Amino acid sequence: MPLLLTFLGILALVFLIAFVKIDTFISFVLVSLAIGLASGMDVAAVGKSIQTGIGGTLGELVLIVGFGAMLGRLVAESGAAMRITNVLIKIFGVKNLRWGLALAGFIIGIPLFYNAGFIIVFPLIVTITASSGLPMMTVAVPMLAALSVAHGYLPPHPSPAAIAGQLGANIGRTLIYGIIVSIPAIVIAGPIFGKTLSKYQPKIDRELFNVKVIPEDQLPSAGISFFVALLPVLLLTLTGPLKAVFTEGSAGHQVVTLLAEPYIGMLLSVLVAVYTLGIQRGQTMKVVMKDLEEAIKAASPVLLVIAGAGALKQIFIDSGTSKYIGFMLQGVDISPLLLGWGIAAVIRVCVGSATVAGLTTVGIILPLIQGNPNIKPELMVLAIGSGSLMMSHLNDGGFWLFKEYFNLSIKETLQTWTVMETIVSIVGLLGVLALNLVV
Repeated sequence: MPLLLTFLGILALVFLIAFVKIDTFISFVLVSLAIGLASGMDVAAVGKSIQTGIGGTLGELVLIVGFGAMLGRLVAESGAAMRITNVLIKIFGVKNLRWGLALAGFIIGIPLFYNAGFIIVFPLIVTITASSGLPMMTVAVPMLAALSVAHGYLPPHPSPAAIAGQLGANIGRTLIYGIIVSIPAIVIAGPIFGKTLSKYQPKIDRELFNVKVIPEDQLPSAGISFFVALLPVLLLTLTGPLKAVFTEGSAGHQVVTLLAEPYIGMLLSVLVAVYTLGIQRGQTMKVVMKDLEEAIKAASPVLLVIAGAGALKQIFIDSGTSKYIGFMLQGVDISPLLLGWGIAAVIRVCVGSATVAGLTTVGIILPLIQGNPNIKPELMVLAIGSGSLMMSHLNDGGFWLFKEYFNLSIKETLQTWTVMETIVSIVGLLGVLALNLVV
């Protein structure tokens, strides 16, 4: 019965989101209520479980996602993203331009949400195509593949950060593993696959976007741009090993321990960006704070989706469904990493949202993680994250964003965007399975 309820619940979620077009957060709450009551929980217990799930899931994540959105907004509005791209183009030159653009997309993608990153890099893609004479798709796909990988694999992006929190994964370690797995995924889905797309010739509708042109002499310096964009990565990856340098209990150890907290690292990154990309460049504090306010508005829908997924996860746990599913799955002769990837991939194809796919999978796969020392939660985060990017098609907003901006037909979008996302997903899984053999 619990397995049947889970199956029917996921079908109901797909139906409400993809066909009835009900808001994702409301859909999660409705399905959580239905599964809880059908499982025999009383009304008060169901309500308490939903509240606990929402509160426990958001918790620290509100700070990480909120500060991440603020940082991304400042990187975009200041022109730091443009500076990073310009520098890498000069370094790599026209001959190796695709590799430089893939690296630029990855660096820009670390602090920026995918949709925001897409809108920022699109004018850059148009400009670079015009100046280099290269076919547009061969320029666009390397950048967008890198953005997609960062969105699906790496904290502090909402979905991987939320999955890491729910699975009890170390965010710094997840980030390190994620960068390792990202390299082959970006290389194959970006420059290598992108090189095969020269036959596609998008006819850009320039009225679709409004390019905010910042003169070259008003852009932030290259050093500041790279430093601010990469500061969260530096803090999340370096503070862990630094703890061993100081004696436990010493002032230095306590400072490093504080900086190792993901939300503290993100807060520090935002404060550095406020000064270096805002105040130092002549903007008033009022203008900079307005940018941060807009960033929070943009992040709030994502937080609601995560909250809804947290409610469903808690219902799975409190109703005993997770325990039952875990018992059933333990007898399945398949790698848990492959299983997590597969569940996320199926939900992604049905629902369209990578965030929904990743977070729904957590509630199903969680029993396999708990108490099993042979499964590294950091690798499970990446397996689920890569599965959540599988085969983006007509029910995914990213599909239509790509189609409309590049003015492609649905067939052409399936042949370019959908294939790119599928490569990212499959190569990501292979990278996780390979990494599992050596860590």
